[in-house]
Order: sequence, then structure tokens, then C-alpha cells
Amino acid sequence: MATTGIDEFAEALVREVRDAAISMCTTNLDPTANSVVAQRWRKASQSANREELLKMIIADAVDGALFHLLFAIDDEHMALSFRASGGEVVDLAKDGSSELAGWYMGSDGWRAQYSKELYIDDFADLA
Repeated sequence: MATTGIDEFAEALVREVRDAAISMCTTNLDPTANSVVAQRWRKASQSANREELLKMIIADAVDGALFHLLFAIDDEHMALSFRASGGEVVDLAKDGSSELAGWYMGSDGWRAQYSKELYIDDFADLA
């Protein structure tokens, strides 16, 4: 049986991460949406093959979920810590200077540094 603390975590995880990511993807499907991702999805749906489009959407959906998790930590809606391999406990919001979401999504960020799978950097051409 879950404890009150686990229930609170579960609610925050579903609301702040899952529901926010689904809402973002749903908004990107709206034909009037003007976000960079929505425009890219519309363009790809007209020109890309189905498999390429689906791979793009999967990568964007996963990145969206991770972004929302990190943003919830940055914004202190979810107070989480991480135990590093050496035993150090890291307070993610404090030690991450409330910049985790940016460090993840940035052009030279964690996706670029660590990912072996597809990700799309819509702002790579910005200085």
C-alpha cells in the first residue's frame, strides 16, 4: 500500500510530467499551433515518410516528458535528490541552479553530450 508521501509524489509526477508532456504533444498537433515543433511536425507530415515522422514524434515526446520533469524540479514543484555513484547526494534544484531543463534541451546540452538516439535541436542555428 502506498504511503501519503508516495501518493503525493505519484500525483506530482503524473500531473507535472506525464500530463504536461501529453498536453504539449496534443497542442503540437493543433493545425493552428505556431510552436517550432508544431510547424516541424506539420512539415514532416507532408514530406517525410511515416517511419521518419513517427521517430521524430517519439523523440520529441520523450524529450518533452524529460523537459517537464526537469522543469518541475527546477521550479521546485518536485523536490528530488540523486545519489551519485560515489555516494554523494545531490539536491537537484539547488545544485542544478534551477537550470536542469535548460541544460537538457540546450544545443550543447545533455542530449547532445549523452544521447545515442535521435533528438532534434530546433535552435541549433541560433548564436
